[in-house]
Amino acid sequence: MNNDLDDKPLECLSDRTALILIDLQKAIDDPVWAKVGPRNNPDAEQAVVRLLAAWRRAGWPIFHVCHDSTSPVSTYRPGQPGNAFKPEAMPLAGEPVVAKHGHSAFVGTDLEVQLRRAAIGSLVIVGVITNNSVEATVRHGADLGFSILLPEDACFTFARLDGAGRLWSAAEVHALSLSNLDGGYCQVTSSARVLASLNAASAA
Repeated sequence: MNNDLDDKPLECLSDRTALILIDLQKAIDDPVWAKVGPRNNPDAEQAVVRLLAAWRRAGWPIFHVCHDSTSPVSTYRPGQPGNAFKPEAMPLAGEPVVAKHGHSAFVGTDLEVQLRRAAIGSLVIVGVITNNSVEATVRHGADLGFSILLPEDACFTFARLDGAGRLWSAAEVHALSLSNLDGGYCQVTSSARVLASLNAASAA
């Protein structure tokens, strides 16, 4: 998704803007996810690495969300290798980890409580997959009153078949999900613009 992202004014970031990383666990690399078709944004993890490093340098709040699936066939189920964080998204000591069992990171967790307690009003959300846990968390967060930025190159999804048997590529699924969210629930942008805004805010 490219569109006019660079033409949209980017909402100001501050030290009360939290980076929320969704389900960036080894499970997402299992071939089962790509059985219908490959993922998009092959460099998404590198965009996450850059954002995570910048947040850490600035000392801004970071929250890691892990999916502890209750499904016996899920690649995210605890007790197997897929439940572990991907190396590039590994939490550091002191960075909060929020475990969820459903789609939204706000359901059945204390994420909202932690954010309110820290007086955090805006979020940058990254991770997987775009049209599932990322979308659910963005929608829920917006309804709770948080201002949300969604860097489109720091999340990804996979191809899907619809009910009529039509194959939708990962790029198409990703773009449609972002289009549904942009404006009403969040501001879709790029990781480069988020980094530029963070650097400007840190230098101010």
